[in-house]
Amino acid sequence: MRFQLLGPLSITDGRDVVVLPPAKPTSLLAALLVRPGEVVPVSRLRQAVWGEEQPATAKAALQSCVLRLRRLFAKYDIEDRAVVAVAGGYLLPADGDSLDLLHFRRLTAEAEEAGEAELPLLRQALDLWRGPLLTNVPSELLHRDEVPRLVEERLRVLERVCEIQLARGRCRDVLVDLWEATRVRPQHEGLAAQLMRALYRVGRQNEALAEYRRIRAHLRDELGVDPGTELQELELAILRGDEPRGHLPATASLLSTPPASASASASAPPLPASPASASPSRPSPPPVSSSDGRETARPRLPHVPGFTGRTRETAALVNHLGEGARGGSAPVLAVVSGGPGMGKTALALHAAHLVADRYPAGAVLLPMSGPDGAPRASDEAAAELRALLPSGASPGSSLAVLDDVVHPDQVRRFLDATGCGAVVVTSRMGLAALVATHGPAVVQLGALSPRESRALLTAVLGQERVAAETAAAHALTEACGHVPLALRIVAARLLTRPRMRLADHSAWLLRDLPARLALPDDPRMSVPLALDGALRRLPAPLADAHLRLARLDGRITAPDAAGALSVPETDAEEVLERLLDTGLIEEDQPGALRMNPLFRAHALHRSGRPGGAPPPLVTAARRALPSGAT
Repeated sequence: MRFQLLGPLSITDGRDVVVLPPAKPTSLLAALLVRPGEVVPVSRLRQAVWGEEQPATAKAALQSCVLRLRRLFAKYDIEDRAVVAVAGGYLLPADGDSLDLLHFRRLTAEAEEAGEAELPLLRQALDLWRGPLLTNVPSELLHRDEVPRLVEERLRVLERVCEIQLARGRCRDVLVDLWEATRVRPQHEGLAAQLMRALYRVGRQNEALAEYRRIRAHLRDELGVDPGTELQELELAILRGDEPRGHLPATASLLSTPPASASASASAPPLPASPASASPSRPSPPPVSSSDGRETARPRLPHVPGFTGRTRETAALVNHLGEGARGGSAPVLAVVSGGPGMGKTALALHAAHLVADRYPAGAVLLPMSGPDGAPRASDEAAAELRALLPSGASPGSSLAVLDDVVHPDQVRRFLDATGCGAVVVTSRMGLAALVATHGPAVVQLGALSPRESRALLTAVLGQERVAAETAAAHALTEACGHVPLALRIVAARLLTRPRMRLADHSAWLLRDLPARLALPDDPRMSVPLALDGALRRLPAPLADAHLRLARLDGRITAPDAAGALSVPETDAEEVLERLLDTGLIEEDQPGALRMNPLFRAHALHRSGRPGGAPPPLVTAARRALPSGAT
C-alpha cells in the first residue's frame, strides 16, 4: 500500500484508490506525511488538527486521534506503517515505495545525474501529482505552511522541464503547462519569463509582450514593485527582435529548498553564460535525412518580432510562394521593395515563415550587401546556401530570402547557381530590369496606414495605454510618418518609460525630429542612420536632388522639381523616376509624387548641417546614375 500526498490525501494498492474523508485523523495523517520520517512535535500536531480552538483535554484528544488513525491503517492492511510515539511527538516512517512525495524527490535526485535521461525522469516525477494538494484535509495550518512549500518543489521541477524543452526548440510543447502555471502563480517571474520566451519563439510576440504587461501590472498592484532586471531585459530583447537568452539552471537547484524569506516570485539574476551559450539560443530545427541516411538539421530563418499590419501584402506573398512547393522547372520569385525602414525584411521573413513547412530542406536568409552597401557576390551567397542546406537536398525543396539586393544581376546569377524552390528578394530599388526578365511577384511597401500604425503601438504598449491618449497616439504616428522603424523606436522608448505620457513623448520628439528617433544602445535602431545610409548608396547628384526636393512642401510635381533643381523639366522627370525607384519618394496621385514627412524632416535637418547644403544639380547627373538601378 502507498500513501498519496500529491493531490487529495489517499491510500492506494496500485489498482484502487481510497480518498480519505475530511476528518481529524486525515489532518493528523497529513501532518505526519508532510514531514516523513521526522518527529513532529505534539504542539504542531494539535495545531494541524484543531487549529486555534484546542479541546480542553488536548493531550487525550490527540491520543484518541492517533488511535483512530491506527485503526484506519488496520482497515487497509497497512499496519506495518505504524504511527510511532516518541519523546515530544510522533513520527511516521516512510520511503519512496510507500509515499509518493518521497518517490517524487527520489526521481528528481536521480535526474540530476541522468544526462540525456533527465527529462523523462522529471516528467515521471511530475506525473505523480494528481491535482490540488490536500483538498480533503481540513487543516488551516497545513494549507498555510506546508502546501505552498510542496507546490514550490513541483514548480522548480516544472521550470527545469520547460527550460530543457525550450533549449531543444520544443517551444509549443511547453505552452499549455506554462499558461496554467502562470495563472496559478501570477507573481512567479521565472515562469512568466519562460512563457514569454516560448511565445516569442513560436512567432507570437504580441502575446509575449502582453504576458510581460500582465505580470508587471500584477506586481505593481499586489506588491508595489516592478518586475526584476531579467524580465525587463527579456522584454526589451523581444521588442527589438533579438533572440532572448535563456539560461539552463543547474539541476541541483531542484533539490534545494528556498529560504523561508525568499518569495516564490523573487527574480534571480541570470546565470553567467558559458562560451557555448554566449550567443542567443535558437530552437533546434527538426532534422532531415541526407542522401546517405544521416540526419542533418534544417536551416531556420530568424524569428520575426510581432509582425503587425501588411495583411494584403502578406496574403499575396504567401499565395505566390506556395506555388514553389508544388514543383516546377523554375523557382518561384518575389521582389519586396520599398524605402528605408519600411519593413521589407520583416515582411519577407514573416511570409517565408508561413510557408516554410512546404520546403522540407529548410529556409535561409542570405544578406546580399555589406554594411557599406557594397553588393555581395552571387556565387558567395550560393556557396553559403549550399553549406547550410542538408546534404543531398532535392531541387526545389528549399526557400531563400535574398536580403538587401543592390543589382538585378545578383539575383540572376544566384538563380542560375542554385536549385531553390522559391526566392524572396528584398531591395531598396525596384529592380525593374529583373521584373522585366523574370516576371516575379512584386510587392512595393510604403508607409503604414494610420490604422496599422495605431495597431502597432497598441500591440506593444497595450490597448489601455493607447486608448487613454488617442490624440497623442495619433500625433506620434504622424510624427513617425507611419514608418515601421520609427514606430518601433517610439514604442520601445515608451515601453521602458511606463509612466511617461504619450503626449509628453510626442512633444519631446518633435523638438528634434528625426534626430531623437534612435535608441542609444542599438545603432541598428536609428532613423537618421538608416536614412543617411540610404543616401550614401546613391550617386551624389541624386542624393543632392533628394535634399533639394525636401524644400518643397512634400507634394512634388515635375514643374516644381524642375524649379527646385534648376534643370529642364525632362531632366527633373528622370530624377523623380530614379528617386521613386529608391523608395525615398512615392506616388501620391497621377502626375504628383510625395515625400514621406519623416524623410523630408531628415533631408531638411541634413541640409541644415554645416557643409550639408547641396550644390546645384547639373544636367549631366543622369550619366552618373547606376544603370543597374533602373
